[in-house]
Amino acid sequence: MSKPRIAILATGGTIAGVAANPAATDGYRSATLPIDALLAALPGLGDIAEIQAEQVAQLDSKDMSFAVWQRLDTRIRAWRDSGEVDGIVITHGTDSLEETAILLHLTQPAGIPVVLTAAMRPATAVSADGPLNLLHAVRVAAHPGSAALGVLVVVNQEIHAARDVVKLHTGAVQAFASPGCGPLGAVAGQQIRYGRRPVALAGIGGRLLGMPADWPWVEVIVSVAGARRQLVDGLVQQGVQGLVIAGPGNGSIHEALLPALADAWRQGVAVVRGSRSGAGYVTSATGVAAAGEHAAPGGFPATADLNPAKARVALMLALGTGEAGIIGAQGVPDALALQQFFEAI
Repeated sequence: MSKPRIAILATGGTIAGVAANPAATDGYRSATLPIDALLAALPGLGDIAEIQAEQVAQLDSKDMSFAVWQRLDTRIRAWRDSGEVDGIVITHGTDSLEETAILLHLTQPAGIPVVLTAAMRPATAVSADGPLNLLHAVRVAAHPGSAALGVLVVVNQEIHAARDVVKLHTGAVQAFASPGCGPLGAVAGQQIRYGRRPVALAGIGGRLLGMPADWPWVEVIVSVAGARRQLVDGLVQQGVQGLVIAGPGNGSIHEALLPALADAWRQGVAVVRGSRSGAGYVTSATGVAAAGEHAAPGGFPATADLNPAKARVALMLALGTGEAGIIGAQGVPDALALQQFFEAI
């Protein structure tokens, strides 16, 4: 029986990092080792699948760019359309993995498995987690049960839906979780165990978004004690197109920011409320479609359970691809359409 064919697309990150001191897990150089070196550390990988690998990028994921996202999208589509692979694995840094994950969730169809993996310790560290994570990611990508589950993330023996997964710890190996819903499954030795299916497989209610030709400018603003409106005003004057507010609790917004955000909205800036809490559902406001209510506390559309970083990616895609109804005929955002967009992710 032939082995599954897996393409590995490398982008750098800690999984490809090198440290001068193997006993240290900080002070290392990220995105140093090429994908060939990572594969050489896994001599048994060829027993699981036929591997083809390419270096799509080599960067610390804190420096992730739109250009790399575009390149990654191009290479994923090329491998899928070629018919030459049964699954795709992407090695990635942990810092922005959740952003790339939601991007792929919204733009890539369910079908052949697309699996992201990463590491919290550099490749040269004592007890490095990257080799095992990569091995497990290949196992998951080669598993027939993974094909219809959308984009996946495999780290620390857990399998997460790309839509749900977030990084919740600065340095622990168990840094990733899916708050509120938990992982889809686990890698147990050589076995893949799935306990649930993701609620949303891909896109907006199954409809995929495209990659923008020009990425819109969307920023995250944190609502904190003593907040001032000048930051909002300055961004609007410079041409920002969208704002995600990372508010405390249920997406609350400081009263000093509300008038500035209402002014921004009237000037065509899409504003949405998220939470900086780390978990939970940000509820939408009653009567959010009424233009006169945007300056009221909580009167802006909510990001549901997407954290601010993920909500920013979603809003960029919506604005950049001209998602129907998000911006009204008069150039002012439509609050109800924007709320429905986030509810459908």
